[in-house]
Order: sequence, then structure tokens, then C-alpha cells
Amino acid sequence: MNNLTTLLPLLLLIVIMYFMLIRPQKKREREINNMRNAIKVGDEVITIGGICGKIVKTKEDVLTIQVGADKTKFEIMRWAISKVVSEAPVPKTAKTAKEESVDAAEAAEAPAEESKPALPRRLKKKTAEEEAGIEE
Repeated sequence: MNNLTTLLPLLLLIVIMYFMLIRPQKKREREINNMRNAIKVGDEVITIGGICGKIVKTKEDVLTIQVGADKTKFEIMRWAISKVVSEAPVPKTAKTAKEESVDAAEAAEAPAEESKPALPRRLKKKTAEEEAGIEE
């Protein structure tokens, strides 16, 4: 029993350290790895060295970024990406005939919205002088 009471503060400290330090760090690492694996051509990124550029080519672990007005290209490792500043726009795909017919059918089934009359604007409160008809 005496040994358990002496080890209890140490065990409690280890549990607190796990939940306060180790677990959040693992979560951050997982998020960063997911961000780095989701990088695609067209994304604007910042490297850990502070270089801002646009991804022009991706391979397994090597990315090619384009920087500057003269469009200089660098090859960097995927792990060197600090953050993605803006993602490449996703191109809109043309709808198939089936999708268009489904959209048209849904629009036909939806009840038409009744137009609501415009609410009257609140009138500005008149001062006592305006009510009496006194003009300046």
C-alpha cells in the first residue's frame, strides 16, 4: 500500500503529460501530414524556409514550385511545406443529361414561393418643430 501511494503522483503526472502534451502533438502531426498529402497542382504554398510559390508539378515526395515574376522553378521535398495559402480552384464539370433532368424534375416539384409584399419603411420620427410646421 505504501508503494502505491508513492507511485500515485508519478502515475498521475504521466497521465496528465499524455493528455496535455503528447496527444495534442500527435493530432497536429496528423493534420499536417494530411495537408501535405492533399497538395495538388495549382495550390499556393509557403515552405518552412519562407518561400512562397505555386505548385506546378507533383511527384511522390518531390514537388516543383514556381516563384517570382520570372517564374523560377524549384524542386522541394513534400515535408518542406509549412502551409497551403490558397487551394487551386476545382474545375466545374459539365452536368450529364441525367443530372440535368433530375434537377429539372426537382424544380418542377418544388412549390412556387409566394411573393411577400414589401414591408413599409419605418418613418422617421418627427420633431416637435416639424410637427408644428416651423421651417428654418
